[in-house]
Amino acid sequence: MVDAAARIHDSGPAGQAGLSARVEAGPDAHARHAAFCRNAFHGPAQHPSWVSRWAAHVNADVLFVTVSAGGDELLRLPLETVPDGLGRIAIAVGGRHANGNFPAVAKGAVLPEPTALAAAIATAVRRDRPDISLLSLERLQPAIGGCANPLILPDSPTSPNVALAVDLAGGFEATLQRHSGKRKRKKHRSNERKFQEQGDVRVYCARTAAEARHLLDAFFTVKAARFASMGIQNVFGSTEVQRFFHDLFADALADGTGNFVLHGLEVGGTVRAVTGSSLCDDRMICEFSGFLPDETTNTSPGDYLFFETIRWACENGFAVHDFSVGDEPYKRLWCDIETVQHDTLIALNTRGHVSAAVQSGASALKRTVKNSAPLWAAYKALRRMRNGN
Repeated sequence: MVDAAARIHDSGPAGQAGLSARVEAGPDAHARHAAFCRNAFHGPAQHPSWVSRWAAHVNADVLFVTVSAGGDELLRLPLETVPDGLGRIAIAVGGRHANGNFPAVAKGAVLPEPTALAAAIATAVRRDRPDISLLSLERLQPAIGGCANPLILPDSPTSPNVALAVDLAGGFEATLQRHSGKRKRKKHRSNERKFQEQGDVRVYCARTAAEARHLLDAFFTVKAARFASMGIQNVFGSTEVQRFFHDLFADALADGTGNFVLHGLEVGGTVRAVTGSSLCDDRMICEFSGFLPDETTNTSPGDYLFFETIRWACENGFAVHDFSVGDEPYKRLWCDIETVQHDTLIALNTRGHVSAAVQSGASALKRTVKNSAPLWAAYKALRRMRNGN
């Protein structure tokens, strides 16, 4: 368990650190967050459109913690509150969909050291939202744009899942050469020939609302089948979450920023693979992916589309293609960057300390299981058996 909560509780009022913090909510708070983010570093799940659309469709209880010094706003942290059995806790907006979390930090801001910053945030939330017992800040990205994540404390433990990415230095040809390019090209051509036998092959980035809706609907369908076969809860299954993603990608097309993009592979008019990505600083981050397998022709729609999206990332000037959290064999075929994310738990009262202890224990168990190949394989087998697969 992170011991920061005890230190924060003893740190006294935020003013002693020369900081002030406030908590706000509602439409005006969303508007101020959007304005602040125009000149700030932030993670994908802290993007104004992500935050506002999640609040509109999934959870309206979204709050913003703003930290200032000398009249200048330094940081804005959007959070949603959810029940945890002992009360309410605040988490990154988007829950399990929120990865690589990073608060909105003003570019050029001189930030206090993390413990003082956490103290200011804890003081404000404890004062303005006494119903919240714990701030559970998971999967914190270490840095964005050269700015270190100010929410990672000295003893914040590592998240259970590693994040994998590929360095795109030198462009697509150079990237291929570093990752068995000859074999990858051969497999790509083989997949393409087999796809062409089934009909026209089309790889595209959604440019219209209709294309985005078509790809997302196809993704939700294939992902539901995939999760069912693995015995995993479908986190994309609810109507509310699906509406959130539809609006998120529609917003990116409408406002012209392109912060969130969809790529699809169609074969003979059927969507065979989809990726949804965020574009953050110099990184293209795959937030989700899904594919429709075809056991009869032994093709790999997912591999084929990732080949093309990595090419797209190179052509559009990105330095890194990030597969986000989770260690999977298809990611290891490309990746040469491992990013360790962190979790920070800030208890605000006695219930929060209990919740933090429980969450820390669960995370430690997950790390142990996922870092042991035999244990992880056994867990996945039991999960499939439990669901009759």
